[in-house]
Amino acid sequence: MSKGRILVIGGGIAGLSTAWALNKRGFDVELFEQGPLPHPRASSYDEHRIIRHAYGEMEGYAYLMPQAFKLWDALWADLGAVHYDKMPAIYFMREATSWYEPTIRTLREMHVAHHEIPLGDIAGLYPMIRTEGLSRVLHTEGAGVLYPIRILTDLVSLLGRSGVKLHADTKVDSVDLETATVRTGAGICKGDAVVIAAGAWVNHLVPSLAGIAVPSRQAVMFLSPPQALAAAWRNAPVLLDIGIESGTYALPPRPGTRLKIGDHEFTRKGHPDDDRYGTDEDVARLNLAARLAWADFDKYTVLERKVCYYTVTHDEGFLVRREGAKGWLSSACSGHGFKMGPLMGDAIAAAIAGERDAEVLPAWAGGILVPA
Repeated sequence: MSKGRILVIGGGIAGLSTAWALNKRGFDVELFEQGPLPHPRASSYDEHRIIRHAYGEMEGYAYLMPQAFKLWDALWADLGAVHYDKMPAIYFMREATSWYEPTIRTLREMHVAHHEIPLGDIAGLYPMIRTEGLSRVLHTEGAGVLYPIRILTDLVSLLGRSGVKLHADTKVDSVDLETATVRTGAGICKGDAVVIAAGAWVNHLVPSLAGIAVPSRQAVMFLSPPQALAAAWRNAPVLLDIGIESGTYALPPRPGTRLKIGDHEFTRKGHPDDDRYGTDEDVARLNLAARLAWADFDKYTVLERKVCYYTVTHDEGFLVRREGAKGWLSSACSGHGFKMGPLMGDAIAAAIAGERDAEVLPAWAGGILVPA
């Protein structure tokens, strides 16, 4: 017997995970996506993404990561496939940073293995790193790489065969959060609740979020390393440079993926309907930072310059909460949205099902609640 009819808007990791969690709890679910499923223009659509326990001053999110990993394990069981490679994450610090102390504290309290690497060992271990200016290097376990395109594709297939009604190429024109009514070009659909997980397009449906959840045009580059470094990159873990000017991250090439680098800075500009081609302007800051972080960067071959869109709040916090009498909002407000997608989707489903306190949900999802 159905527990009710829930409408989910958005076919990225947030919407698909919410639909999955609701379906498992016995709800009838309909999901609306403005493009194909999965949508190549979605923020979630990518070759690989980092997952980790190290979060610096964002301690609330660090303490959510063990729960996030458990939800990924549950999803792998339902998918019948594991789209995740476990590997260390190495952090290269180039000046004094407030990131280090809270990271060490949270890793210790969560019993995540970690150790410092002597600076004299770096050139031999990681020849792709520029060693000039390094102050300390931290090796952490509890990390790895997720493969989003594979995950989204398998999730869509799982939902379809599990009875979720999927509406691809169906743009939602408006939502009434008081009556759980969705209007599309095909007509009006009414449910018992509606969940908006529309990513960078969320402001189109919830105008009150304008200036709060800000679209941010983010550039990454896919590269072919010089031949002298190719073997080192094939065997590399996740590498992150934490510098004021040099801050970048790199995901190593794995079967079906290319070497990818990006930077940590949010642009907080752009419109999500724009194209996804990375212009010279888009990659200017990334190119400068990469030359400070990676040795011989001018010898790398650029395969693709690409843009995705995040939504960003002033504190990079998730917006997960009730919105109106019958509405719910799920907005992953930074690049850590993908790694916590199943966790946040399950949390909203649990709140709709009455399994958890909806009043506490915003603080929990915002990374505000930390162990006493």
